[in-house]
Amino acid sequence: MSDVVDLILADHRQFHEALRQLRSGETDREAALADFSHLLVAHSEAEETEVYPALRKLADVDDGEVDHGAAEHLEGHRALLELLEASESGSSDWDRKLERVAEVVSHHLAEEERTLLADAREALATPQLNKIGQAFMNTRKQRLDEGCGRIEYIRDLIQQHQG
Repeated sequence: MSDVVDLILADHRQFHEALRQLRSGETDREAALADFSHLLVAHSEAEETEVYPALRKLADVDDGEVDHGAAEHLEGHRALLELLEASESGSSDWDRKLERVAEVVSHHLAEEERTLLADAREALATPQLNKIGQAFMNTRKQRLDEGCGRIEYIRDLIQQHQG
């Protein structure tokens, strides 16, 4: 499977499942949060590096939606950083910050699926979707290999976007 829309949707399902596990408390929350963190950052960076630039080239895609998607990634990274910096998992502070992450991420996923991914599916032929999908997966894997979910990496990423 290398259709970029299918690949992104598969990650979206993983995000929802990870958030469910983090909320349940029936799992090792620290390990689940680390997995979620790595996947979220790798996914968003692969979208911004490989997918969003390709969508900007399409007349059928609103550049404002692409910019909005990138802004929501930054908002998600900020919320994630606050959660990673929070006190012990299961504390009221941690739970509140987890809900903020869930709110930001869920909003972004739903909006991206309604706008950018629907536009991509309509505007791109299968070979293009597959080509972008392969690039997305390569960048995603590279970021995962770099340990992109580490707190230091996320701090640097946020700082780069701020100035």
